Amino acid sequence: MNTKWLKTIGASLALTLAAGTASAETLRVVTDPSFVPFEMMDQETGEMIGFDMEIIAEVAKRAGFEYDLNTMDFNGIIPALQTGNVDIAIAGMTITEAREEIVDFSNPYYDSGLRLLVPKGNDDIKVLADLEGKKIGSKIGSTSYDFLMKNLDDNSGVTPYPGSADMYLALMSGAVDAVFYDAPNVGYFARTKGSGKVQTVGPMYEGQQYGIALKAGSEWLDEVNAALASMMEDGTYKTIYEKWFGPMPEDK
Repeated sequence: MNTKWLKTIGASLALTLAAGTASAETLRVVTDPSFVPFEMMDQETGEMIGFDMEIIAEVAKRAGFEYDLNTMDFNGIIPALQTGNVDIAIAGMTITEAREEIVDFSNPYYDSGLRLLVPKGNDDIKVLADLEGKKIGSKIGSTSYDFLMKNLDDNSGVTPYPGSADMYLALMSGAVDAVFYDAPNVGYFARTKGSGKVQTVGPMYEGQQYGIALKAGSEWLDEVNAALASMMEDGTYKTIYEKWFGPMPEDK
């Protein structure tokens, strides 16, 4: 995780900004309920939990706002920000030039990439080129889907699914030959529900960074960035990261 940019902003800035907020404003925050371990529903409590959920809770506290959290399919998040129906989105969202033209992004808070997931013992698919002519599951509106459509000469077998659970079910049932999606999500599935049944293969593709998305022109952008920076400085981010992903990588 490359965090050098965050360490240039002092923790005191976030505290000053939060202290200067006379009365906490309530913002509308949205997430995708199916991107584990970033955000997922706790079946016992009915509440959203995960890495992103702990990040946004801490950001809100330090930036000085309250929030109402709702869920929606990933492909509806950007339009909701565009129309002003929501104020902030945190959903393992990759910062891209196209998205930056229509919404504001915080500084990146997670380094990621794209990865292949195949049935356990499958030796036919090891790299992206092996997907030519195969049936591949990805997620609607995701950068993984866009990547496949741009980089496969024969992308007729690419099927976009509304949620990650749907594409994993398709893989397990044999409806698709492989899944191509965000590395931390496919890795988490391979270690948990897919353990012994699926495996990640090949290299990491298209290094990506996740950001918190805000509606264009949001007055909260600086406060959100300052909150993230202070979390990096005082070790709070590291604690949350290692709870969900294990040891935090060293800075590059």
